[in-house]
Amino acid sequence: MKISYNWLKQYLPTDNSPEDLSQILINLGLEVESLERWYSVPGGLEGFVIGQVLTCDKHPQADRLHVTTVDVGQAAPLKIVCGAPNVAAGQKVVVALPGAKVFTPKGEFEIQKTKIRGEVSEGMICAEDEMGLSDNHEGILVLDAKAPVGTPAKEYFQVAEDWVFEIGLTPNRIDSASHFGVARDLAAYLKQSINIELKRPDISSFRVDNHELPFEVIIENTEACRRYSGIAIKGVTIKESPAWLKNRLAAIGLRPINNVVDVTNYVLHELGQPLHAFDADKIVGRKVVIRTLPEGTPFVTLDGVTRKLADSDLMICNEKEGMCMAGIFGGAESGITDSTQNVFLESANFNPVWIRKSSRRHDLHTDSSFRFERGCDPNITVVALKRAAMLIKELAGGSIASEIIDVYPQPVKPCQVKVNVKRINQLIGNELPKDVIRNILQALEINILHEEGDDMLLEVPTYRVEVTQEADIVEEILRIYGYNRVEISGKTSSTLSYSEPVDPLKEQDSVSDMLSAQGFNEIMNNSLTKSAYYESFDEYRNHIVYIVNPLSSDLNCMRQTLIFGALESIAYNINRKKSNLRFYEFGNCYFLNASTQSANALDKYAEHARLGIFLTGLIEEPNWTTPKTGSNIYFLKAYTEQVLVKAGLNPEKLKLSATKHPLFSLAFHYTVDKTPVAVLGIVKKQILQQFDIQQEVFAAEIDWEQLLQWMSRKKTQFRELPKYPEVRRDLSMILDMQITYQQLEDLARKVEPHLIRKITLFDVYQGDKIEKGKKSYAISYILQSEDRTLTDEEIDGVMQKLMKAYEKELGAKIRM
Repeated sequence: MKISYNWLKQYLPTDNSPEDLSQILINLGLEVESLERWYSVPGGLEGFVIGQVLTCDKHPQADRLHVTTVDVGQAAPLKIVCGAPNVAAGQKVVVALPGAKVFTPKGEFEIQKTKIRGEVSEGMICAEDEMGLSDNHEGILVLDAKAPVGTPAKEYFQVAEDWVFEIGLTPNRIDSASHFGVARDLAAYLKQSINIELKRPDISSFRVDNHELPFEVIIENTEACRRYSGIAIKGVTIKESPAWLKNRLAAIGLRPINNVVDVTNYVLHELGQPLHAFDADKIVGRKVVIRTLPEGTPFVTLDGVTRKLADSDLMICNEKEGMCMAGIFGGAESGITDSTQNVFLESANFNPVWIRKSSRRHDLHTDSSFRFERGCDPNITVVALKRAAMLIKELAGGSIASEIIDVYPQPVKPCQVKVNVKRINQLIGNELPKDVIRNILQALEINILHEEGDDMLLEVPTYRVEVTQEADIVEEILRIYGYNRVEISGKTSSTLSYSEPVDPLKEQDSVSDMLSAQGFNEIMNNSLTKSAYYESFDEYRNHIVYIVNPLSSDLNCMRQTLIFGALESIAYNINRKKSNLRFYEFGNCYFLNASTQSANALDKYAEHARLGIFLTGLIEEPNWTTPKTGSNIYFLKAYTEQVLVKAGLNPEKLKLSATKHPLFSLAFHYTVDKTPVAVLGIVKKQILQQFDIQQEVFAAEIDWEQLLQWMSRKKTQFRELPKYPEVRRDLSMILDMQITYQQLEDLARKVEPHLIRKITLFDVYQGDKIEKGKKSYAISYILQSEDRTLTDEEIDGVMQKLMKAYEKELGAKIRM
């Protein structure tokens, strides 16, 4: 929906700039999608001036061109090459100076000082189409001899200019689907800080001149038509609208048609009430009937299209036939034409459901249907009718030749809402004085019918159909008071958190879903396995839980790790030509603690839940866009860390360090507050040989039982979205080979724990270009504050502290 700034100021005498009003509208809940400059002539004739042709000679190199000198009010005349056949010395013309933009039917271009066939040209003498005044290009526009030289063309032609707001109107705010409605909202807001009065369209001088064109209105379907008002105007003259009216409509994207039709469109966008003008002489029997017609009845609309009506399409009819699709589109036979002398003006209120169904059925979406579908105020029809009748009489002449016909079977009364001041303040979260609440309600035209203590009985105007309960009143008060003025109590926080009991199966399913979504398959191996796997390792040998009377030597003990079972599954798949594998497994592991002293023999045995993650082969098959990507320890680390973070562990507290493991040739473990939570690494080749596996296998084993304990302490936190921009800075440095990225990140968090939001290692280099035994890291840092926009000085200060800490504590050499 487009709203004109100049039009708004007709009702709202304010000095606020368009940009200021734009921000206020957003605060009021009317989203401004764009704010654009508008001119009645394309480009506003910026850079165009009135000039006088001093000399006009034939171009030495072109028969159809002239070389002119033109006085434009500058220190020296301009030399301009012109191709118009009617250019001559002494003429007053319009000149586009270098830098001016010219808008033509073929497109726009910028005037530049240039050479045309060897002659310098310092501008352009314009034709009407080159100025956007018309499509005429027969020759240059020659002005009156009295036109003052040097005068800007936009002043000479009185170019109108405006600012236009594009508002994304939500369905519940039909009260603001007009210029007066938007001005009313703005006035309510501005009244809280300045003394300002809303100017209403004046209809006080409305008078009926005679009764020469009486009409009868019959509503046969009162469900679909809730109110119908009409009036007759006799002796009008159909002609072009005055400039002010055409500019009002053109600014909001409407095409002016004639004075009567333009008035109906003007009042629609002024008050939000659709109107329709009929040629009164074409209303058979001077009777207007609101009803439906039989299924399949043909009807020709204003666009010349013949439409088949449904028996649920509401129609405005005369005694014989339909004249208009109610609230949607007029008919070709009854519309206003150049020969119209008498007008019947309609202002009605229709049921939104009926209009919406017909509009969609016929794929007709008009400014009228837009408003009726959302629910117009039924109590404004007569006001809009008087306003339009007065304007038609002013612009088209004639006389008001009937009383206002107003059929209103069931008048709509204002809604009454009970509120309590204490409850209002509880919902707002602040203590608003009662006087402030009263003033806001008054500004919103919400009447206080009765007040006793903190209780109020309010009467809501009928144009606010969505305000029906106390919560709606609170929202209205907040809109006008300003959400940004509500202070945050010290007892509240913008960070909310909650925790709930841990359901192990639910958490297991959640992690399973995550891993499965990333291409993993779940495996389930037997908890019984062969003791031979463990007997050669000191770390396992003394903790084997043997089975009494085993079925076979391959199932003679309980497993202590998920890794051997996974290797069996990997070997099984490789033997069947499936070598690119990603597995995970949840399972229990069992341990004997022979040294445990207890009367209960079962106390010597322990059972722990584990989660295993296993990779081998390719992560990504090769294709035309991506080369093949093999599994590696970094992928394994990433998947393991995802599980740990999903469980609620703070990634900043996760510590990864090298360790020793009997099954891994290269091993690392994760700890949180020195508590081990996971181990990962590359399975030793000699172990893989036992399973006849010739490719690398990467395995991780997570202490699922310990993770569940962490989960029970996890709190889900919600934080408000960042209000202030983030800033990225990069550092490149040379380090000793033994320095890890984790050390760099830990030190950065220590040096600046508040402003650093994210740290990313984006490049690693080792090679001939740097010293032997060294490596180069390039790291990005995202900095952001929760309460302000960071200045360059603050950002530079943080980076200086980081560089000094890296140099001092890790021996880094910063690369500039």
